[in-house]
Amino acid sequence: MKNKLLVIGAGGHCKSCIDVIEQEGKYEISGVVAKEKSNAGLFGYPILGNDNDISELRSIYDYAFIAVGQIKSPAIRIRLYDFLTSLGFALPTVISPRAYVSSYAKIGEGTIIMHDALVNAGAEVGRNCIINTKALVEHDAVVGDYCHISTGSLVNGGAIVKQNSFVGSNAVLMGNVTTNENDFIKAGSLFNGHRKS
Repeated sequence: MKNKLLVIGAGGHCKSCIDVIEQEGKYEISGVVAKEKSNAGLFGYPILGNDNDISELRSIYDYAFIAVGQIKSPAIRIRLYDFLTSLGFALPTVISPRAYVSSYAKIGEGTIIMHDALVNAGAEVGRNCIINTKALVEHDAVVGDYCHISTGSLVNGGAIVKQNSFVGSNAVLMGNVTTNENDFIKAGSLFNGHRKS
């Protein structure tokens, strides 16, 4: 019997998350928490309430997944993470069956690895991250907590993406470079920051 899962968020990123959760097949989605209560539902899943209902929903559900996107700031995802963990929710790691994650990689709780993403040997991905469709996190790279590695972007070997950062679509981080915390790497850019000594 699959554990029942509460999905938090109802936007475009949530739709992609639902697809990955369904394809992985480890959890049964019971419903969605949205900004506003609605009878419309999402992909056939009911809207069970809004953020104000999460505490009450905790009495029914043990598992929750944050499916809110992240571009300009991870603040909403961080707030939700802190709130959900304070209530005792378990936040699963979700990995698409179409992704490759090395058995020698480490993935933190609440993180999603989307379709066709690659996380290679020795890489580490923190908590509550988005490794989006066709992104690459190469060997020995480190992605800190609350980061979004966008579609088609490349984090090369030994690179460090510090927490709360955003790497835009098709951006390339050279090997062994380090970002700052809260960095915003523009889509399509080449990041060749300070190399590790």
